[in-house]
Formats: sequence, C-alpha cells, structure tokens
Amino acid sequence: PIVAHILDYRALKKLLGTYVDALPKLINPRTGHIHTSFNQAVTATGRLSSSDPNLQNIPVRGEDGKEIRKCFIPEEGCEFFSADYSQIELRVMAHLSKDANMLEAFREGYDIHAATAAKIYDKPVSEVTRDERTKAKRANFGIIYGITVFGLADRLNIERAEAKQLIDGYFKMFPQVRDYMEQAKDTAKAQGWVETFFHRRRYLPDINSGNATVRGIAERNAINAPIQGSAADIIKVAMVRIFQRFKRENVRSKMILQVHDELNFSVLPTEKEQVERIVMEEMQAAYPLDVPLVADGGWGNNWLEAH
Repeated sequence: PIVAHILDYRALKKLLGTYVDALPKLINPRTGHIHTSFNQAVTATGRLSSSDPNLQNIPVRGEDGKEIRKCFIPEEGCEFFSADYSQIELRVMAHLSKDANMLEAFREGYDIHAATAAKIYDKPVSEVTRDERTKAKRANFGIIYGITVFGLADRLNIERAEAKQLIDGYFKMFPQVRDYMEQAKDTAKAQGWVETFFHRRRYLPDINSGNATVRGIAERNAINAPIQGSAADIIKVAMVRIFQRFKRENVRSKMILQVHDELNFSVLPTEKEQVERIVMEEMQAAYPLDVPLVADGGWGNNWLEAH
C-alpha cells in the first residue's frame, strides 16, 4: 500500500519543485513576464525545444497539473487563444504512405481512431467502445514509431495475443503503411539518411550496425524522422507566415508560445476574429498534403481554458 503514497508524493514534489516554487522566481522584473528560450538545433527531429524554463512540458493531466496550466494568462485586457494541429503526424503518414484507407478516412473527416478500431475489431463505428478507441489510438501512434507486440502489450496493459491482434489488424487495414515503413528502412540503409518534405536530413550512422538493438533504434528513427520532422517543419512554416500576416495587417496581438503542434496567442478583444482567421488559414495552408491539414482553436482567460 505504501507504493501509491510514494508515487503521489513524488508527483506532488515534482509539481512543487519544477513549477510552483521555480517559475515565480523566473519572472523578469523589467517585463513582469516569464521568457523561455527556444532552441532551433537541439532535437534530432527538428522540433523546437524550450529551456530556462522549459514551457513545453507544463502539465495538462491530473487535477493538480491543470491548476498550474491555469496560471498562464494573457496580457492584461487580452484573451488567450490556443490553436493546434489535429493528428498532424498521422496525416503526414497518410501522405507519405499513400494508403488508400487512411487517405479516405481523413478526406471524409472520420474519427481516425474510431475507424481504426472498427476495422480491427470488425464492427460498425457506432458500436466501438471507448476502451477500443483508446487501444486503437495507442496502436495508431505506436505503430508509426515502430512499436513491438511486447511494447504495445506493456503500454496498454493487455495480453500479447491482443496486442498482436491489434497490430496485425492495423496492417491489414492500412497495408501501405507497412510498405512505407519497409521502404523508409531500405532507403536509410542504402543512403545513410532520410529526409523531411523540406529536404532536411536525419543521418543514421547505425542503420547497418551488426548490433540488432542499435540497428533497431536506427530503423525506428528512419520511419519516424520524416514524419515527426515534416510535422515540425510544417508548424515552423505556419509560425513564420502568421508572423508575416500579423505585421502586414498591423495586428498588435502576439504569438507567445509554441508547444510542438500547438501555437498560443495573447489577443486583443478587438482583434479576435482577425487573429483566429489568420491563424487557421496559415496553419491549414502551410503545406499541401494529400489529406486536409486541420487545426482546432480555443479561447479562454488562461491556457487551461483555451486548450
């Protein structure tokens, strides 16, 4: 019984030490704001990373974590606007693999996780349970990162036989995804690197290693780097274009934070419609995929309410 108490204690200690006690000390006395540093060239995938303090790992799960997210507020008299891409990495996968079922699911606007669950469990979408959708969602994201039967069973806390059924069912539904994954590994082995839509390369020196474990990591990176890297490139393009539109249209509201697939803004009430229009237009037109790029937006008095 003590284990649960220790875990609760550790979780609270982390919230206290990393956020509650630390963040107020980082307020800049001149501006009254917290300022993070964004690093362009730290992550291997090309995503921006944030440091001193890291504002990309502010908790959103658990009631205590949500209280911390609530503390992030816009400028005085402004509203908080948050926009994020909907399942961008799966959309990139659909574009790269050209899988007919995946392309159709996104083009028709289906709930991709429920559609996956329906095919895997062989039942109508309307009968898919929440638990089945959750499992399909984990499979959707896990498989594009090269998860194994053992890994999926462990993550979902299910028997290996069910995990195998999930993965086999997934590839039966999306056969071209498996083809893409094999092709990505072959390309990496032949040339030593893979690249994003924007031709940014990820070199994989271990792709032909004699050590199976080391080679396996490089193979997973060969599959994942073009997906995660292209998603990272797309949001950077969106950020630049939003900034240019704000300047061109004399918008005084500000983009204040990027958290991977999510952009956050401090918005003047008089500019609400204009900002939302610009952000949605630029995010959704950042790159021409074979499926729609979709962004969702939300408003609030703080970050928790807006996202």
